[in-house]
Amino acid sequence: MAILNSIINMFTEQRLKSIRAFGEHGDSLQREQLKSLINKASSTSFGQEHQFSSISNYRQFAERVPVVTYEEFAPYIERMTRGEENVSWPGAVKWFAKSSGTTNAKSKFIPVTEDALDNCHYQGGRDVMAIYTSLHEDSQLFTGKSLTLGGSKQISPLNEKSVVGDLSAIMISNTPKWINLFRTPSQSIALLEKWEEKLDKITEYTVEQNVTSLVGVPSWFLILIKHILKVTGKNNLHEIWPNLELFIHGGINFTPYREQYKALAPKGINFMETYNASEGFFSIQDDPQQRGMLLMLDYGVFYEFVPLNEVGKPYPKALTIENVEVGIDYAMVISTNGGLWRYMIGDTIRFVSKNPHRIIISGRTKHYMNAFGEEVMIDNAEKALLKACQTTNAIIKEYTAAPVFMATNTQGCHQWLIEFEQLPSNIELFRNTLDQELQKVNSDYEAKRYKDITLASPILTIARDNLFFDWLASKGKLGGQNKVPRLSNNREYIDSLLSNNH
Repeated sequence: MAILNSIINMFTEQRLKSIRAFGEHGDSLQREQLKSLINKASSTSFGQEHQFSSISNYRQFAERVPVVTYEEFAPYIERMTRGEENVSWPGAVKWFAKSSGTTNAKSKFIPVTEDALDNCHYQGGRDVMAIYTSLHEDSQLFTGKSLTLGGSKQISPLNEKSVVGDLSAIMISNTPKWINLFRTPSQSIALLEKWEEKLDKITEYTVEQNVTSLVGVPSWFLILIKHILKVTGKNNLHEIWPNLELFIHGGINFTPYREQYKALAPKGINFMETYNASEGFFSIQDDPQQRGMLLMLDYGVFYEFVPLNEVGKPYPKALTIENVEVGIDYAMVISTNGGLWRYMIGDTIRFVSKNPHRIIISGRTKHYMNAFGEEVMIDNAEKALLKACQTTNAIIKEYTAAPVFMATNTQGCHQWLIEFEQLPSNIELFRNTLDQELQKVNSDYEAKRYKDITLASPILTIARDNLFFDWLASKGKLGGQNKVPRLSNNREYIDSLLSNNH
């Protein structure tokens, strides 16, 4: 195995040198990305409309191309789905990722070009392996297979010109056949649409295989793991797969799940976080000793960052990578080799270091609580919940939170609906710790909680077992990319869940 790792490292060493150079040359790399994207798209309809051929610098680009949401960019995407060529990227686009990152009924169709697949999404996967094997020279990863749990939207025709599916289904459908030597389950099982059937088939197919790594969203993978343990009668993952060494995860914050996964892999397991969305592969955890994920700067993605107080303005001020600050929340804006231009992806990120630029996902531009001016982001919530769990020996399975609005004789507050894997030793202590910790990590929340003048103490409601799973099932949204928004400014989600909490 040492020989195989040496061969792999020989092929990846040059790539690793390029990645290490991000810290010194990040600014110039991003300028090169923008120049390349503009040049390649200059003859497209979008490029001609915005006079790409005469753009020579970022300032001109920002002046001519507006920052847009999906709804504002949708007319170009609709033209692509009808088979029109050279709309915002050269050629025709066949593949569209159906984005279901929230439970909203309206679907988004994200164009996935061949350039985006190979130079962004697949390059991200290759870099994950290169980085991991460089960190773990004694890795046995390639002696076995990677169990990948993707979404549940099969590839299906959008019309005679285009097809649509989860990004994971698109990637599986386009992956070279030799990759199947290292991946499980088979394509036919991986693309099954019925979640319960998929659980059974994956279990049957993989329990006798040598699985060395897992890849997927932590919450959905936990459901699969528990199903496998129940079927096999085993107590932990290493009783099934003794050589399991790595979990590559993304999609949601891993903090509430880390201890559960550690307990499920008693021989020890490495964790590696990635940020891979339908719109592109953006970052990889490159150093387990450092907080955050390394922003990947040469995948055909040009990044801009909009401070949250600019979001929603007609002409929001955007910053390039050389002008960002550590510790500030930004809405991420991307221009990509998938034909998206100054597209506000909807995620908020926070830089934890510069040169190299490492980020954490701090929330969503629409999914946070600010009904009373408190500006509670997902990152705040996860830190407070972690402290509450540690204090009361609790384990959270799922949660959502929303405001309780002020009435004539009552104050406003937050309501937390939490489904526990393991109940707190003291419910009141959990609630108080959550409240106190939120005040520590968020000065706006602390100010609103001062003497209960604006915000009263939070309400904690315990969800019945499987409430969130059953609710998603009732919406036809079971599968790896579906999730209930953690935080909301209205009560749409929490009231619907509460109506089923019996």
